[in-house]
Amino acid sequence: MKADRLYFTGDAKADALLVDEPMALLIGFVLDQQVTVQKAFSGPLELSRRLGTLQAGRIATMDPARLEDVFRERPALHRFPGSMSRRTQELCAAVSEHYGGDPTRIWSEAEDASDLRRRLLELPGMGKMKADGLLAVLATRFEIDLDGWDAVLPDHPTLGDVDSEEALASYQAAKRARKATQRTQA
Repeated sequence: MKADRLYFTGDAKADALLVDEPMALLIGFVLDQQVTVQKAFSGPLELSRRLGTLQAGRIATMDPARLEDVFRERPALHRFPGSMSRRTQELCAAVSEHYGGDPTRIWSEAEDASDLRRRLLELPGMGKMKADGLLAVLATRFEIDLDGWDAVLPDHPTLGDVDSEEALASYQAAKRARKATQRTQA
């Protein structure tokens, strides 16, 4: 059964929006950079409050300066409101152009898990680490049924493993440890 919420923010409304509104989930992943998971994934709810919508087409066609102002409004939606407003708008433009404004088409029309991974990596603001996390969320929390999950799912903890507030704390601790190890190996 598909999850009724994701435990990424500590706010029940923000967590439910990530499941109910696929664009919120994508925007949250784009914002998940140099801020806490809680801050990144709370952003879509606040953006929705400020704009009255998360429709990809509406955000894609907004005046970029107006969207940046929305991101900068206190409290700012991100530590880097200018660059994140641009990335969000670029993401929305890609969803509008390639998927008719319907983000669910990214996974519902994927031929298999490898095709889904390719589609995610083509989205603006979506690098390998974010795509891996989103793949895991789609497979485990959204129960998207595609062939080839074993070939694309990461073998390390991701947000797809988060099913409670405790699991989020555990994931964040493991992520910090993994990054610290990567820094010492670099």
